[in-house]
Amino acid sequence: MELETLRAAPSRLTAAYAGWLLNTSVSRRSLARASAFTLTAAFGAQAGAKDYSFAIVGTDLQSGEGRAIWVSLKDLRRNLPVSDAVIFATRLDMAPEGMASMKVRVALMPGKDAGIYRMKADLEMSGNWRLQVAAKVQGETETVQAELTLEVQP
Repeated sequence: MELETLRAAPSRLTAAYAGWLLNTSVSRRSLARASAFTLTAAFGAQAGAKDYSFAIVGTDLQSGEGRAIWVSLKDLRRNLPVSDAVIFATRLDMAPEGMASMKVRVALMPGKDAGIYRMKADLEMSGNWRLQVAAKVQGETETVQAELTLEVQP
């Protein structure tokens, strides 16, 4: 090897190393940006319980045994029904009429429509009833809860 080649080699190696470092730092920055975007998309865009809403479906409830109560659950961000929620707590009482101790058992029934949940209860008397419901939505950490008022006719 000639002396000129040996003298030039370190500068070529230094330039190649500097280029590799530059490409590596660009790659690291790109990776950091992509990771930050992914984390934001995965966790920052996650909905909370306030992004969901329960509502009574139908208003013509009559007093009597085994009455069906239909409740819908909607994702407010997308304005779409939520059909994969797990309702795990319900309470039905006459708190709006000042009789919170008058409660009845609520049975969950299979539903047919997306985002509509069917329940059955013995609505022993007419008046305003309070339905408390709690559900877990798949992929969400918070529990979706609601207090709904039912107007039961005689």
